[in-house]
Amino acid sequence: MKAAVWYGKEDLRITDIPEPNVAKDQVKIRVRWCGICGSDVHEYREGPLIIPQKPHPLTGKSAPIILGHEFSGDAVEVGPHVKRIRVGDRVTINCLIYCGSCVYCRDGEYNMCLRLATVGLAWDGAFAEYVVVPEYTVLKIPDQVTYEMASFAEPLAVAVRAVKRSRLKVGDTAVVIGAGPIGLLVLQAAKAAGAGQVFAIEPIKGRRELAKQLGANEVFDPGQGDVGKEIAERTDGLRANVAFECVGHQSAFDTAVRVTGRRAMIVMVGMALKPLEVPFFRLWGHEKEITTCTGYVDEYPAALAFLADRRVLVEPMITARIRLEDLIEKGLKEMIQNPGRYVKILVTPGG
Repeated sequence: MKAAVWYGKEDLRITDIPEPNVAKDQVKIRVRWCGICGSDVHEYREGPLIIPQKPHPLTGKSAPIILGHEFSGDAVEVGPHVKRIRVGDRVTINCLIYCGSCVYCRDGEYNMCLRLATVGLAWDGAFAEYVVVPEYTVLKIPDQVTYEMASFAEPLAVAVRAVKRSRLKVGDTAVVIGAGPIGLLVLQAAKAAGAGQVFAIEPIKGRRELAKQLGANEVFDPGQGDVGKEIAERTDGLRANVAFECVGHQSAFDTAVRVTGRRAMIVMVGMALKPLEVPFFRLWGHEKEITTCTGYVDEYPAALAFLADRRVLVEPMITARIRLEDLIEKGLKEMIQNPGRYVKILVTPGG
């Protein structure tokens, strides 16, 4: 089968490899669509960041490894111990591979597993014709959800997790900083969770327009004036209850501090690769909180429900559909060279 195999920094090879075999508790999936995630771009351009260079303690996997984790497809083979999934089921997966026995797993906090692995990073992923995963990761796709829509289940689960971590209350004012794929999903998840107003802050015009289309009450260009004052004017001087920093950059974090009010929550959703300076005195004086968000635990059912009843719309976020053999030139390199042109690129190994 064809697969995109990561060997090292800027060394991704579209090559033919044997189809994976199915163990007794695993499911083999024929991939329909797989989205390009920011982590895929980071691993290609700067990696290894998460990809293990020696055998992973849980999976035994290390580079070279197949990338890709935001995907949908069809179950085509199941192991003899598989009970929930049948051949022919339309499926997506929760990408976490966990031990099930450490203190965090026993408490149901699987994203904190002491030996955590992720499909597409420490387990062969879905930029391939087929992928094999443990049954416990597999979820059926609701009838109302297309394969393309279902490829957003993973990033939408991240967004749902971010909203849960924020402790957002019905009627709260929220600000989303960065209207990339995750930011646009967080925006919609916050609305679905009952936010009274959701503002978005984004420098790229096309993404600002998309944020407005997807439900933002108002969208601001951070280069045009003081967004903190703008939001203060729209909230009787109180500013936001919650800010979601979906960029992972110092300027975005500084914006999150400015747009939030007293006793606000700042959720760090973006992956910052460099240390951030924190204005402790300002946070201390207003009793603001900072929390982080990584992955998901049990957020997939909500994510799939949001897709099924269309409280979250993802089709407008699809800016390109490409074939697997074009992943490097028309996918990863395009996203690096022209980041403002794309929101989500979907990849298919099929015709």
